[in-house]
Amino acid sequence: MVLDMPARNAIKEYQENGFYHLYNRGVEKRQIFLDGQDYAVFLKYLKEYLLPKDELNLNQKLSAPNLSYKEKDKILKLLRLNNFADEIKFLAYCLLPNHFHFLIQQKDAKSIDKFMQSLCTRYTMYFNRKYKRVGSLFQAVYKAVLIASEEQFLHLSRYIHKQALALQVALQGETLQSPLQSQPSQPSSYPEYLGIRKTDWVHPEEVLSYFSNTNPALSYEFFVKEEDNLEIIQSIIIED
Repeated sequence: MVLDMPARNAIKEYQENGFYHLYNRGVEKRQIFLDGQDYAVFLKYLKEYLLPKDELNLNQKLSAPNLSYKEKDKILKLLRLNNFADEIKFLAYCLLPNHFHFLIQQKDAKSIDKFMQSLCTRYTMYFNRKYKRVGSLFQAVYKAVLIASEEQFLHLSRYIHKQALALQVALQGETLQSPLQSQPSQPSSYPEYLGIRKTDWVHPEEVLSYFSNTNPALSYEFFVKEEDNLEIIQSIIIED
């Protein structure tokens, strides 16, 4: 990978084909995921936005006889739904109780903004409907920081996955040096990076190209278990 980017990492510095750390959390640091269904719905929305829309199949279903009103309404909503399969490449993520982290590449300079507005607005509507609340769910407009070097690119992916692992450690009393079942219980893209799960809208290939799949000491898993080099990524860690 060749990153032709400026050295300065500015929030909302949008570039075509730029790689970004995206982050948002709940208003007043409140939890935005309260149960397994919330995580599942958020991931479902990501899938619908990031996989190509199968309009032919949806239109065929729409023309089926005896289609219920509820089924028809669902299909029409999917047909109208924004789609970012050709605009956003989704490399890594973790979902935590009160915030989330993404590593993405945008193809167009305005792709991130449209994608994040669609995702956060839609999830807020679901959350407010389910929990009978009104108002903003997220603290503010999402934050986006341009990644300016290959070192930041690699270390950010590790930082994101270690957020999920760290919560698992806190909840289960494990350590990163003990067997972690490889797949953390907290939703993240780490299983895709270990090759134990395949998800069509998650793309670990670019990060994994820097690591060995035959030498454990040079593997991505070994890299994740090492200590973070905060000096490298401090400018793109945006929790404040």
